[in-house]
Amino acid sequence: MKIVYCTPSLYIPGGVERVLTTKANYLADVVGYDVYIILTDGKGKGSYYPLSDKIHIINLDINFEELWGLSFIRKCIVYLRKQRIFKKELSKTLCDIKPDVTISLLRREINFLCDIKDGSKKVGEMHINKMHYRNFEGKDYNWIKGAFAKLWMRSLVKNLKRLDQMVVLSEADRNSWKEVNNVVMIPNPLPFDIQECEVPQKKQVIAVGRYVHEKGFDMLLEGWSEVYKRHPDWQLVIYGTGDAAKYKKQAQALGIDSVCRFNGPVQNIQEKYAESSIYALTSRFEGFGMVIIEAMSNRIPVVSFNCPYGPQSIIADGTDGFLVENGNVGQLAERICYLIEHPDERKEMGRNAIEKAKNYSLDEIGKRWIKLFNEVTSPLAQ
Repeated sequence: MKIVYCTPSLYIPGGVERVLTTKANYLADVVGYDVYIILTDGKGKGSYYPLSDKIHIINLDINFEELWGLSFIRKCIVYLRKQRIFKKELSKTLCDIKPDVTISLLRREINFLCDIKDGSKKVGEMHINKMHYRNFEGKDYNWIKGAFAKLWMRSLVKNLKRLDQMVVLSEADRNSWKEVNNVVMIPNPLPFDIQECEVPQKKQVIAVGRYVHEKGFDMLLEGWSEVYKRHPDWQLVIYGTGDAAKYKKQAQALGIDSVCRFNGPVQNIQEKYAESSIYALTSRFEGFGMVIIEAMSNRIPVVSFNCPYGPQSIIADGTDGFLVENGNVGQLAERICYLIEHPDERKEMGRNAIEKAKNYSLDEIGKRWIKLFNEVTSPLAQ
């Protein structure tokens, strides 16, 4: 089977890029599919995550990243010009490849993908929940941007209905797409093998994610200031992309900078999980929460805000981790302290966590994708 993925770039050390390369490697190396990845940005930059040499990379060099430094009005003008070029180049490329299935990660190509007559079945992958897709949030929000967000969502729903299949990461998100009747749920796979290791004992709590508002590290530090009062010998370590400067300042203001370490992204993140005993997730929202499964695969129980939508679909509260009220910093700190103070229960939760993680192994999730590809390309689906 010939499969094409469409995504902006692969050079960024992000969650979407990691999941895509994991699945593409599996389909090319294990299943034997002929896999292509078509990019629009990052010309001349390699993949941050390891990529099989069996995978064909095609970079159309549209350079949408040029939009980042433009004003809103100028951005709209340049975007429309680049979008016309993108549609022309992607149409030509797909007609040359003639794939069986084309998968959009629901970026700019979703606006015209179903109009391309290359003979392939069209599948969309949603990597963020509906509530936070195509909206403008933040201090620069205004009614103009709000109007654009509503128009874009209306256009998105129209295009999603035309897909042969749409894939989301959780049942909660699947249920939120009431306007669309072609939605299935397939969670993300683990990007590495499950380690049958000993339950970690180091006095360390870990968090992983971009240094951005949505990941809630500001709330994590607030919570850690409470943990520190009871357990000053424990460390908090964070790994992520972006600028951690404001979080370092916050840690200093809270008087916890001596027990907090802010690190950049690392290739060997599994080793960092193995060095820690508890995972803390304080995101304001998640599409899935891959870090939860990654931590669980290393026998680490997770204390997480019950944010929309991922954590509640993974964590069994009190069995392999704790779900706390979304944004409740005091409850977060209390649950972390509970695990610190009850090592036997922490170990038991860790053992349960690794069993949960096995449901998300690459082989298990890969089978679900193979089934989907076979179904959409079946003559009965015509």
